[in-house]
Amino acid sequence: MPDADDVRRIALRLPETVEKEAWGMPTFRFAGKMFITVPDDQTSFAVRCPKHERAELIAAEPEKFWVPAHEASSAWVRVRLGALEDVNELYDILVDSWKQAAPDGLLETSPGLGAASEGPDERSR
Repeated sequence: MPDADDVRRIALRLPETVEKEAWGMPTFRFAGKMFITVPDDQTSFAVRCPKHERAELIAAEPEKFWVPAHEASSAWVRVRLGALEDVNELYDILVDSWKQAAPDGLLETSPGLGAASEGPDERSR
């Protein structure tokens, strides 16, 4: 089962990602744009997610995805680490959030950020 250390390890391997503490928790940012947060209990994390996609995710897998009431108006979704299939699924979710923070030009120069079937450890070395 993936854990908060896996979130940190994968996030910091994404191009130009930095870790910064905010609200007493680790956040991960690209060019100042936050794309991952890891709350204190470290059993979940939050990622960017367009609202129209978020509703579908939650409806399809409510045991995995949810939104706290105080984040309902945001474009973020929470993910329960214990509900993830493996580190490949974690990688896909983190990369998707990173892509939402990254400018288009960088996406074009980062072709190595593909599907998790390639293996998150191999792509990020």
